[in-house]
Amino acid sequence: MVLAKSWTLKQHFKGHPTNSDFELKTAELPPLKNGEVLLEALFLSVDPYMRVVSKKLKEGDVMMGEQVARVVESKNSAFPIGTIVVTFSGWTSHSISDGKRLEKLPAEWPDSLPLSLALGTVGMPGLTAYFGLLDICGVKGGETVIVNAAAGAVGSVVGQIAKLKGCKVVGAAGSDEKIAYLKKVGFDVAFNYKTVESLEETLKKASPDGYDCYFDNVGGEFSNIVIPQMKTFGRIAICGAISTYNRTGLPPPGPPPEAVIYQQLRMEGFIVTRWQGDVRQKALRDLMTWTSAGKIQYHEYIVEGFENMPSAFMGMLKGENLGKAIVKA
Repeated sequence: MVLAKSWTLKQHFKGHPTNSDFELKTAELPPLKNGEVLLEALFLSVDPYMRVVSKKLKEGDVMMGEQVARVVESKNSAFPIGTIVVTFSGWTSHSISDGKRLEKLPAEWPDSLPLSLALGTVGMPGLTAYFGLLDICGVKGGETVIVNAAAGAVGSVVGQIAKLKGCKVVGAAGSDEKIAYLKKVGFDVAFNYKTVESLEETLKKASPDGYDCYFDNVGGEFSNIVIPQMKTFGRIAICGAISTYNRTGLPPPGPPPEAVIYQQLRMEGFIVTRWQGDVRQKALRDLMTWTSAGKIQYHEYIVEGFENMPSAFMGMLKGENLGKAIVKA
């Protein structure tokens, strides 16, 4: 008999999530059928997108999310006991899968890299940075890139890939500790947007000629100030808008249309699941190679204990994490 613990959405969020919005439930899992495997969560991800996508859940549904899990019982020869997989099982300690949506870690995964990186730099956030910067922005050497939420799971990888490609990188984050980390991993300019006197003047000083690429994780007022400073034919990858996710009133006014028109800017929103198959596998290999060689540095913010999923999620939305927020089951 296996008891699975699951965090469910007790009620939809109004503004910032609170503990009362979640409920921990326990259920007995049925015996395995042929072709199925039993998974035990090792590491679970908390990500900003969950705040938005949770609107699609019904109250009482299990919170969505990726996890790194171990096969602990198997009736599927493709996934013997002990196999490590990445799965979209949600906030649950144990789950049953038919194997169709399981992704094994690459066979060449180095022993030097923690398994949790499959939820971060060598996983969905890393892929988001990779494709958003290289495909949506199409950066080239010698260009200038601005990225906000730059010390987060996605932003920190964006900046480091941009440096690998020969770009100048400017990053904004919300604490002095995060700024020190950005400088350590090679950002040319990093500033604390909460303490600068003028965001507009800070951006102008960081790159007087303007910006070729804006990788936006924040949206809102930050974008309104960046967009007029874009160069002609600048490209904007809209990855997230965390500054607006917990709003209860009207959204902030948008960027000035004349800046978008006369600077002939390209803005494109994207979801990382667009890239599948061979291009996705190549990106994962690139990220794994760069990370194991030390060309991309990583930092994980690990919260111990499955019971702390809600607090880890709420803390991440408030920017408490440096790097990728992970829960160790």
